[in-house]
Amino acid sequence: MKTTDLRLLSVDELKAKETDLRKELFNLRFQLSKGELQNNMTINAVRKDIARVLTIITEKEASEGAAARGKTNA
Repeated sequence: MKTTDLRLLSVDELKAKETDLRKELFNLRFQLSKGELQNNMTINAVRKDIARVLTIITEKEASEGAAARGKTNA
């Protein structure tokens, strides 16, 4: 998942994406414990995708907060 694609999404869409990724991570961990997981690196990839989504959410919320503060001070 590329950050350029994620930056095009709104904050609500990013939060939905985070929820989906967390469910996928849960399922992958469950498969790992049962010995059914074929590729262990998919867990690391999903964890990094979650981190990317959370980072972009934080950036967007910070920029919205800065824009709101700029409007009230003007």
